[in-house]
Amino acid sequence: MNIRAKVAALTAGIFVVLGFAEILVESRVIMPSFAELERSNARIAMRRISYALDLALDHVAVMAMDWGNWGDTYRFVQDHNPDFIKANINNSALRQLNANVLLIVDRDGVVLLSHELNLKSEEPLGLDLARRKSLPADFPWRASFLGTQAVHGLLPTNRGILMLAGAPVLDGRGGGPVRGMILLGQLLSPTEVGSIAAQAQADLALLAAGAASSREQLVETDTVTRVYRSFDDLYGRPLMTLRVEVPREVTLRGRAAVTYASVCLVGAAVMVLILLVVVLNRLVLTPLAQLTRHAVALDQGRDLTSRLDIERSDEIGVLARELDRMVARIAESRTQLVDQSFQAGFAELAKGVLHNLGNAMTPIGVRLTRLGERLQGAPIEDAERAVAELQAGTADPMRSADLEEFLRLACRELAGTVRAARGDLEVMARQAGAIQSMLAEQMRSARNEHVIEPVRLTELVAQALEIVPDSCRQRLALESDESLRRVGVVRVARTVLRLILQNLIINAADAVRDAGKPRGTLHISAEIVFEDGREQLHLRVRDDGVGIPAANLERVFEKGFSTKPRDTNHGIGLHWCANAINALGGRIWAASDGPGCGASMHLSVPLAAHEAVSLAGAA
Repeated sequence: MNIRAKVAALTAGIFVVLGFAEILVESRVIMPSFAELERSNARIAMRRISYALDLALDHVAVMAMDWGNWGDTYRFVQDHNPDFIKANINNSALRQLNANVLLIVDRDGVVLLSHELNLKSEEPLGLDLARRKSLPADFPWRASFLGTQAVHGLLPTNRGILMLAGAPVLDGRGGGPVRGMILLGQLLSPTEVGSIAAQAQADLALLAAGAASSREQLVETDTVTRVYRSFDDLYGRPLMTLRVEVPREVTLRGRAAVTYASVCLVGAAVMVLILLVVVLNRLVLTPLAQLTRHAVALDQGRDLTSRLDIERSDEIGVLARELDRMVARIAESRTQLVDQSFQAGFAELAKGVLHNLGNAMTPIGVRLTRLGERLQGAPIEDAERAVAELQAGTADPMRSADLEEFLRLACRELAGTVRAARGDLEVMARQAGAIQSMLAEQMRSARNEHVIEPVRLTELVAQALEIVPDSCRQRLALESDESLRRVGVVRVARTVLRLILQNLIINAADAVRDAGKPRGTLHISAEIVFEDGREQLHLRVRDDGVGIPAANLERVFEKGFSTKPRDTNHGIGLHWCANAINALGGRIWAASDGPGCGASMHLSVPLAAHEAVSLAGAA
């Protein structure tokens, strides 16, 4: 099957699949999402109802707490003064409280005072709770007499459901001892139910207990979504069920919108399919077939003299002309291009390797020189002569004591020299290991891609410092930013990044020296940024050295460019760093406020998968 038939079949298949996908999305995602939105709205409406009911109970509890924490009430429970009843317990007080019943109970549960009122008719309610002489033995709030907090809940009565609140009788200053409890109740009348519904902005109905099969139940019909929730009384027994109804307007409107969109989408898809097939055939498929035949002819005949000569101004015309020019150049440039590429790559690799080896060998040479100076300065010959004189036994006692003291001092000095030499040998062993790792990495880079390793940035900086000459380290005070620790573990080409940091640290030390400072500061920070569609590691190395003129900010990475003397520098370091960071898919740039103001080197390296792990999680 040729590409024209494949494109036609593929295009038709894509539209068919898109059609099925559109139907599937509508039936499995869009419409269920509308229904779920309605269910969520219904549950939220029920939560608002429950919250409004809690607010009503809290309001009754606050009023009960006010009466309980009143000095007159406190004294009444103690002395049963009838003047208190005449002055405070009346219909006007209950109307002001918007309450139907008020009881004052002592610590033993005996009702000292009760008053009830029908707020509409101004007549007594005949409430069974108000006629009690004492609270039942199993009344749940008896244990609350000794507390100092208000309680509230729902209580079934002979006149309906009562929103009841209880508060301890205190001395007016929130103190005790508690002498009883104030019980304040308000009937959950249709008016109160309507008020709760208005607060929650929902269609609410009060049903009997058992109207729902579970604590909270959701029932859907074609027109409404209903949510039922059961509420318990003070004793923990089912008391009532509240029902919220939410019209299913979202589903109805969503279904109409989806149907209209589907019809429009099908019509548009048919028109686009026809137009796409015609345009593709004329503008792409036919010219592409011509290009294909020409390419096959070139491959079969190896004739680099034939040309397409297609006169078009679009991409295919440009492709044809570029193909003709490319074929004309291939014969004469093939061998030369391969040879030059090999030689240039080999020379570039050799320069980078030699430069990095030179940087790594310098500290080893310095330590070897220092070790030789220490060993030459050790009093070995003097100690041997002193031992020989003591063994001969010809010295007098005073001379022998001096010789023994000299030997003790010489041994101490030799021990210090040996310890220092051992430390130098350990450092040189690590530096030699770094050189071996560097050579291994260069060998791998000549054949394969760079090895990606997980590494902590703090350890990476420490490894870079290991292979920096001592003179450079002594010239810099390193300040590692807290961001190095926060970034944690990253997956990068560790060896390459270490060599780059080594070059930057050496250059910073040279910049401090050129600025005439005996000692400078090197600040290193890091962050994870999102660039070019992926996460990258951004390293910033800032020194307070001589700085870089604005005209040289771009040139410092050019091959052979350097502001240092040619006999000590060949302009390879930063050029190699730029090539190495580019090979990793990153970039490097310099920033400086000018001469004498220091300079900053910025590195941006793409991170591999699972690029950053917090230090706390990796520990």
